[in-house]
Order: sequence, then structure tokens, then C-alpha cells
Amino acid sequence: MKSPVASLLWRSLRVYQVFGANTDVGKTIFTTLLARTARKLWKDEQVSFLKPVSTGADDQADDLYDSNPIPLHTRNVYDVPCSPHAAALASGRPVPSDDVLLSRCRESAAQCAAAAAAAAAAAAGGKGWLFMETAGGVHSPGPSGTTQADLYIPLRAPSLLIGDSRLGGISQTISAFESLRIRGYDVESVLLFREDLYRNHDYLAEYFLKNYGIQVSSVSHPPRRHDDAHRDAEAMQTYYDRKDSQEITAQLLGTLDDKHAHRLSRLDSMASKASRHIWYPFTQQSLVGPEDIMTIDSAHGDYFQTLGPASQRSSSASASASKEAPVLRSSFDASASWWTQGLGHSNPKLTLAAAYAAGRYGHVMFASAIHQPAMSLAETLLRGMKNPRLRRVFYSDNGSTGTEVAVKMALRAARKRYGWDASQKLDILGLKGAYHGDTIGAMDCAEPGIYNEKIEWYEAKGYWLDYPTVLCKEGNWTVTVADGLDSHFGRGRAYRSLHDIFDVEAREASGQHHVYEEYITSTLQRLRDQGRQFGALMLEPIVLGAGGMELVDPLFQRTLVHVVRKSSHLFGTPTRPLSDLTRDPNEWTGLPVVFDEVFTGLYRLGRFTPSSFLGVHPDVSVHAKLLTGGLVPLCTTLASDSIFGSFLSPDKTDALLHGHSYTAHPVGCQVALEAVREMQAMEARGQWDWARAQGWARQGAAESEARAADVWSAWPRSLVERLSRLTDRVAGAWALGSVLALHLKDSSGSGYSSNAAVGLREALDQGRSGGGGGPWNAHSRVLGNVLYLMASQVTSETSIRQLSELLMESIRKS
Repeated sequence: MKSPVASLLWRSLRVYQVFGANTDVGKTIFTTLLARTARKLWKDEQVSFLKPVSTGADDQADDLYDSNPIPLHTRNVYDVPCSPHAAALASGRPVPSDDVLLSRCRESAAQCAAAAAAAAAAAAGGKGWLFMETAGGVHSPGPSGTTQADLYIPLRAPSLLIGDSRLGGISQTISAFESLRIRGYDVESVLLFREDLYRNHDYLAEYFLKNYGIQVSSVSHPPRRHDDAHRDAEAMQTYYDRKDSQEITAQLLGTLDDKHAHRLSRLDSMASKASRHIWYPFTQQSLVGPEDIMTIDSAHGDYFQTLGPASQRSSSASASASKEAPVLRSSFDASASWWTQGLGHSNPKLTLAAAYAAGRYGHVMFASAIHQPAMSLAETLLRGMKNPRLRRVFYSDNGSTGTEVAVKMALRAARKRYGWDASQKLDILGLKGAYHGDTIGAMDCAEPGIYNEKIEWYEAKGYWLDYPTVLCKEGNWTVTVADGLDSHFGRGRAYRSLHDIFDVEAREASGQHHVYEEYITSTLQRLRDQGRQFGALMLEPIVLGAGGMELVDPLFQRTLVHVVRKSSHLFGTPTRPLSDLTRDPNEWTGLPVVFDEVFTGLYRLGRFTPSSFLGVHPDVSVHAKLLTGGLVPLCTTLASDSIFGSFLSPDKTDALLHGHSYTAHPVGCQVALEAVREMQAMEARGQWDWARAQGWARQGAAESEARAADVWSAWPRSLVERLSRLTDRVAGAWALGSVLALHLKDSSGSGYSSNAAVGLREALDQGRSGGGGGPWNAHSRVLGNVLYLMASQVTSETSIRQLSELLMESIRKS
């Protein structure tokens, strides 16, 4: 099976990628000069020259003017002297995809690393060199049309930039550098020809040293090309042999050699340093050593580039064996970086959105102020929710603070509606296993449990109902009833498909909600008789994430909202006649309904908002994580005018006195605006139709209806049902949107303290050692006996297939 492409880093090979500020700036001449000097200084080492894409006739190639040429690897050669994307089309041959081109680059580099390791072993030490030259300028398109600055990001090779010595070359060179830097390239040095008229090299040397600490090297211009090929070759040979040019490149190569060694040293030592100095979240560090810490060199798309286990071992035998082994491996981000990742790591669109806002605003005050990113994002979210109740947007920093804001909103609205005194204790109504964040107020909204029971100031402020869940068991989609609830709900029920379970209106029409309605009503009546007072209904719609990846029966949550909204008499006596309140269909009744969509919102489950699965509109909703596509922290709490009005009065102390220093920071708002619009465009383009076709689409449904209504996942239905039949280990499984959850059996009980999923997680982490793209694995996290895998919204069908195969292999191994 084809493996994802890992970055280019070996102990036996120094790899440097050569970019040009423009075409015809001397990339090949400089690369040849570097390679020749490297071979002269490191006589026993392998020196190689790779051109991933070459255009134009061979007899015009500058690398031919070497009487003792460096081994040259060219992977995609086109005769037409034009941009690679145009040359590829003109060739009449199939145009290689970006993945194919990158795989070919890595295969060539791996061959060079193996040859370098062999040469080093024969010479008792040393490393090789590989110089990889791009075509044209930084943003010249590759064969597929992707600009090279974006195309080569996954390889993460440290880079050399060949500057432009011509008129206008200063601007061209700085712009090219910024294009590379903003995409995360390490530009180690700038080289250019010395031009006495414009003297670009003088300005650029001062500019790059002052602003970035980067060395600029310049050499004299090569001789003009001669019509006679033989005389031209002789002239170039003389040029390459010039002492001054060789001295300059020798000094640069020494610096590059040191940088390679420093990079390896930094990667090797980082985990040990982190173990001594970093305090990790959700980690018992007495159980974690340096060998348990994942060192991330970079990330792109769905993959981290992580220090491989062979590279982390310190014995001399393993160090010798790892000489030829790649230092880094691709690690699929199977927790979506704690559920935040949506549009891929180092996404250029989001990077540029962040840079634009940082350049235009930096950070600015938000109280009683407005800026375009915040305004546009608010309008986009309110439109996207399609919720007539929601009219206001409050900005905060993250999900925990956003849910605290939501609670403050809801409790104030309930207190004013029912005329309660501010000193009265008000509780939250929710579901067992709920989790709304780690700040004290958010923790108080959850029942006592492993996340909060040892926190000194924690005080449970609510009542949390039991509920039925959804699992695929032995190939059957079932609504599962836990022990103790069967007297209320019966023994559960099997359905033909997940879609049938989510067809809540049809189930409601058949009366399936009545048992839920009776259970919820009787529970609320009992709580009223006990003197309990509630200020809000707070739910994580569809899935309780940190509580164990529980997929709640959507009909239960729908019924719960309906019962609460028609049961004002169970919560208090409104200060206004009920007939006045029900006149406005968007006025809240019973209790304010708060949806914590921090995890489940914004396409994590396949839809803009998970409330659409339930067919109900919350009065307050909270959104974070996917809000910025996975780049920066930001949270929004959306509320109705009815909720907002509870804070209006002539007394300024009645306002919502909550705020953050970085409220509505323009960088986050601009990135979120770009992310939300991109995900909406992906949905409109049908970009996830391949996933719907993996057994999820409802048979017989029209295409437009299927796209709008069907319940689907990026994970194939056949995979979920296959996993559910592994009954010796698996209690059940489910998939929805980008989430796959596997509930494993544990005789000692389920929950966060269970270790039932640890072995499977370790098998996924072991991954696969080979393949054209290099070693790769899946970095996953577990919630007790539940292992979950989470794709992003840009994960490809190929990646899902690879991960599905790795998952099945890992289950057999663990």
C-alpha cells in the first residue's frame, strides 16, 4: 500500500532545496557550484543533484558544462522551455499529481541517503549531500498547476534562495523569501550574482542579516553564453574552477553542514528537555518519560512529521543502524489535534488570512468597537446556523470560556423571567457524562467524575439525566439502553441503518418518543418536588465527546428539548403571562436551551450545525475548535435577542460583565472567516460525496435529497460494521462525519480509568516501517475503553483507506 510522503531528513544525508526568486537567476549554476565544491571538500562522500521537474532542451542545461558531472536525477523532463504546468500539458503525457511528484522526489532522496550511508560506512564516517533544484520562480506552477511554494511544503527540506541581481531584483528576492517563510520553509541562506551597476547584493546582505540573521553570499557573474557549445563549456569550466567562487561556497557549505548537525541535535534532545521543563495538559507526568514524548518537526495536511523511534534510541548499535534510516516519519493526526483540525495543518489559505489580519490590524481593542473580520464572521455564522432565534454573537477565547459565557447568559435570563433573587442557587439540567471545559465554571456544569472530583473548588451545580446511546453491534445499528434504564425505555431496538435512527420525525410520528417524554417529565416533576431550581438546559448535541464518545439517541435529545420548552410550570412562575411569551415563536420558554457545539459543530459531524439532526433551535450555542479550521484559538457564543434583552437596563452593572484581553482578535476572526467560508464551499461543491457513497447514502434517494438529508461519515459503513463484528473485543462502534469511535470491552468496567484501548493505540503508533513515502503511523488518543480516530474535513479517500487497513492490522496485533 502506498504510504504518505515523509519529510526529507536523514543522518547520512544533508538535503537542501534550491529556490529561485525568478527564472533565469542562476539556480542551476549555483547548485552546480555548490555540488562541485562539496565533492572537492568531502572527497569520500556521495554528492547528488536532483531536479524534480526540468523544462527545455538538454543542450541548454547549465549542469552539462562540467567535465566531471555530479550524478543528476531528473524525475519529470519536458522539452518545451516554459512553465512546468504548460510544458506538462504540451507534452501529451499524463500529468503527474502532486502526490506522485513528491513520492518520486522522496524515492530519489532515499536512494541518495542509502548511497551516502554506504559511502560513509566504507570511509568510516561522513555524510552525503543532495541539492534539489526547483524550476522557475518560487510561485512558478508545478506540472499539476500547484505553485512550487505550496507543492514542496510536505518535504520540509531546508532551503537556499537564489536572489535576482537584475533591476527590480531586490523586491523580487524579498517577496520570494516572504512567500517561502510564511509557508514555514527554513531559508538558510540567500545567494546571488554580484552586479556592480545595481549592487543588489549589498542591499540584500544588510537587509537579511539585520531582519532575519540570514547570510547572503554573492559571486561574480558567469560568462555570457557562447554560440559554440564547446567554447561555452570551456568557459563555464573555468568559471566553476575560480578560487573566489569556491571559497565563498566552501564557507557556505560549512555553515550548512553545521545547521544540519544542529537540527538533528535539537530534535534528539527536545523530548528530554521537555520532560524537564514542560507541564503537560491531561498528563500524569510521573508515568511519562522522554521516550513517551512525541517530537514534532513540522506538520502539513493530516500529518505530523515526527521523530521516529529508531532515531530516539541512544545505543551505539542502533545509532549505526539508523544512519540510513529516515529520521522523521509521517504521523496521521488521528485526534485532529484535540478535535481542532479541519482544513489541514499549515494550510496556505489560513496562513495568509492570519498574515493579512496581523499586517492590517495586529490586535485592537474590541469593547464598544468593531472591525471587518469580526463583523463578517458574525454575519457568516448567523446565516449559516439557519436558526431564527440567534441574533447576537459574543466573542471569547476558547470553548471553556465560551460555555461559561453561555451559562451566564442563560442563568440571567431564567432569573429575570421567573423573578428569582440573585442569591438563589440555580442548577443546570444536562446529560450524564457531559463535559464543557476545564475552567471552574464550566466544570461545575458537569456531574462529579474523573475530570473534576479532585479539583478543590469544584461544586456540582446540576442534575444529569441518563439516556440511550447508538452503537453498531454485530453489524446491526441499535439504540442501546444501559442497565437501569430498561424499565423506562425497554431493551433497545435495532434499525436497518444509522439514517433510520436519525430520521427523528418518522420515529416521532410512530410514537417512539413517548417513553422518553414520560421519563423526562416524571424526572422533572420529582426534581421540582425536591425544591430544585434550574436555570438552563445544557447539551452537547449528538455526541458527548470527552465523556466517552457517546453517540446519544437523537430522538432523546429532541424530546428533552421539547419537554423542557413546554414545561414552564415545572421551573417557576413567569413574571409575564405565558400567552405573551408564546406570541413570539423565537422567545425561549421553559428554560433557555444551550447547545455546546464546541466539538460537534461546524462540519465535524458532517453538517454546519448538529442541531439540524435534532430539528430544534437552541437559544444559545457555543462554537470553537473547527471555527478557525484548526489554526488559532477563538470561540463564539451565539444568543437570541430574548437572551440578550435580559442584560439591558439603565444600570451598567446589569451588563454581561465578561471579557478577554484578546476578545475578537482580528487574526482569529479573519482566519475563522476564511475557514468557515471554505468549509461551506466544500459542502456546496460536493467535496464529501465520495464519503457519502461509502454505504451511507440512502437507497433510492435523489442526489439532492441525499446530500441534504443523509447521515454519513468519512469512514466507510462497511468498516464500522466489520469492526462491530469483532465481538471478542469490541462492544460496539459508530461513525459520523469525520469521527470513528470504537468501544472496546473491559471486564473491569468502562470509563476514563479503563486501559482497554491502550494496546490498540500503541499498535497504531507503531505503524508501518516502509513504503515509497517512508515510515508512517497514526497518532491517536483514547478515552478509557474508547479509541477514536478523527479525520479532518480535507482528509482524502486514499488516507481513509490507508488508515482503515492500518486499524484492522493493529487490532490483530494488539
